[in-house]
Amino acid sequence: MSAATFSADWLRLREPFDAAAREEAAAGLRLTSRLSAWRPPETGPWRVIDLACGTGANLRWLAPRLGGSQQWLVVDHDAQLLQRWPEHLAPAGGLPGEPAEMDSEPDLNRPLALAGAGFEAAIVRQQMDLMAGLESLPWHAADLVTASALLDLVGLDWLHRLVRASAASGVALLMSLNVDGRHIWTPEDELDDTVGRLFADHQRRNKGLGPALGPAAVDALQAALGAAGYRVFRAASDWWVDGSGGEQPLALQSALIDGMAAAAGEQSPASAPAVRAWRQRRLAVAAEARLRVGHLDLLALPG
Repeated sequence: MSAATFSADWLRLREPFDAAAREEAAAGLRLTSRLSAWRPPETGPWRVIDLACGTGANLRWLAPRLGGSQQWLVVDHDAQLLQRWPEHLAPAGGLPGEPAEMDSEPDLNRPLALAGAGFEAAIVRQQMDLMAGLESLPWHAADLVTASALLDLVGLDWLHRLVRASAASGVALLMSLNVDGRHIWTPEDELDDTVGRLFADHQRRNKGLGPALGPAAVDALQAALGAAGYRVFRAASDWWVDGSGGEQPLALQSALIDGMAAAAGEQSPASAPAVRAWRQRRLAVAAEARLRVGHLDLLALPG
C-alpha cells in the first residue's frame, strides 16, 4: 500500500472533523447498542484489529465507546506513523510509563496502553503491507475488525478477500469515513462538478491495493457482506467544513481545495488551466465558504 501515504499533519488536521462525523454516524448506526447486543460482555476483553491505523485516531475515538477491557492489534504499512503512537496516546490517556514524545529509536515491539473512564486498552503495533499480508492477521482471535478512511483506497479483489477472511472467522466489521463522492459547496462555482468528477476519477487509481473503488466502495462491500450472510447497517458520516469557523476549518478547506485541484489537474492535463483558476477562486472565498464532504460508515454483524 505504499502509494497511499498520508502525513501525520494531514491526519491531525482532519481528526476533529472525523470525530464529529463519526458521532453522527454512530447514532444512525445505533453502534454501541448493536455491538453490545451482538457480543455479550461476559465473553472477555474486546479483541480488535485496526487496519491502516495511521497515528491512532480510530482507536482513540472507538475505545471509549466500546468500554471495558480491550486488546488492540493496530496495523499500518507506514512505520513512521506507527512510531508516533506514544506522542498521540499521551494526551488521550496513555498509561504511566509511556512517553509523551517520540523515542529517539522507537521500538514497535514495545506494547502501549490507553485508559480512560470505563475502559482500558492494551495495544500492539504491527507494520504490514495489507496487500500481501491481509490473510495472515489473527482473524480467528478477533471480535471486531475496523478501519477508518480505507475502503475508497482498495480494489474489488482486495475487498472480497476482506469479506472472505471476515466471514470465515465470524468477526464484526466497522468501516468508517469512506468517501461517497459528494462535495457540496456554498457558494457554488461553475467548475465544482467538473473538478469533483475529475477528482473522483483520480481516486480510482491504484493505491497499492488494486484499482481503487473510490466512492463505489461502500456499495460493493455491502453487497459482498450481504451475500456472505452479514447484517449490514450504514449511516452518513459527512464532514461539515465552515471556513468562517476559525483557523482549523479554514485550514482543512484550503487543504481540500489544494488536494482536489492537484488531483483533477493530474487526471486531465487539458483541464489544468481551468482547474487552477477554480482553485484560485475557491481559495479566495474559503474564509466565507462552506463545504460538505460526503462519507459513509458501515457496520456489519455476522448473521
